[in-house]
Amino acid sequence: MDNKGKNTAINWYPGHMAKTKRQIIEALNLIDIVLEVIDARIPKSSKIIDIEEFTKNKPRILIMTKYDLCDKKETKKWIDYYQNLGYKVIPLDLFNDSLKPLYQIIGELMKEVNQKREKKNMGKRRARILVVGIPNVGKSTLINRLVGKKATTTGNKPGVTKNVSWIRINQELELLDTPGILWPKFEEDVSYNLATLTAIKEEILPIDAVCVYLLQTLNKYYPNILKERYGIEEFNEDICMVLEQIGTKRGCIAKGGVVDYEKVYSLLLKEVKDGNIKNITFDRI
Repeated sequence: MDNKGKNTAINWYPGHMAKTKRQIIEALNLIDIVLEVIDARIPKSSKIIDIEEFTKNKPRILIMTKYDLCDKKETKKWIDYYQNLGYKVIPLDLFNDSLKPLYQIIGELMKEVNQKREKKNMGKRRARILVVGIPNVGKSTLINRLVGKKATTTGNKPGVTKNVSWIRINQELELLDTPGILWPKFEEDVSYNLATLTAIKEEILPIDAVCVYLLQTLNKYYPNILKERYGIEEFNEDICMVLEQIGTKRGCIAKGGVVDYEKVYSLLLKEVKDGNIKNITFDRI
């Protein structure tokens, strides 16, 4: 049940993700703006590491979703970091916040694009925006908001969108939707962040190791959450004792009155997925 050594790298690269990158590169000359969607709770781990390489010098907008669930103080450091790199950054609660700031930035960027077209005696055109992100960061939810109706298949399981497809929003805006992208290899902390927040499928990493990582990270940064939700006043280095406490408090009991660890694991991951464990940011600058 112990976590693996920190030098371990996880390999994960489904064939459709490699195909997606090729299709993006092929369509790049049609694209005006790159809109990348990341999770505000893991602003580094959820960012596509080589996107600058394969989207070249296109203007970039960074949407930080699930902003209502993040630690805003820590995430603000990442907002500043990405803005300093030249990104237009918009933190969003996709279910409640207005998309007006996004439309404003698109309008500003397209003004520059169309000024260049005018110099070449070319007419104005609608914005063509590439929408990219790793699985399950809210990309499809954002597109549905932009369309105003259900335009793409969404779900809680990572990697639902399978094909690159154009979606016309209106006379001003057209989107190129893409399946979720991950890179061939990532470091262990990144992989556990992704697994904890459901960006990679649960079977990629052992569920017990993912939950141990979650508990250890909460203890490191947010011990108050462990205290308030699970009554853990002092974090025991013997992780089994912590699991016993949680299982007893939350009724994860098997026949014979013993704590059912599998139920504890399911409970913990469901609490994160449902947003009951919130105000957290696991990536740090």
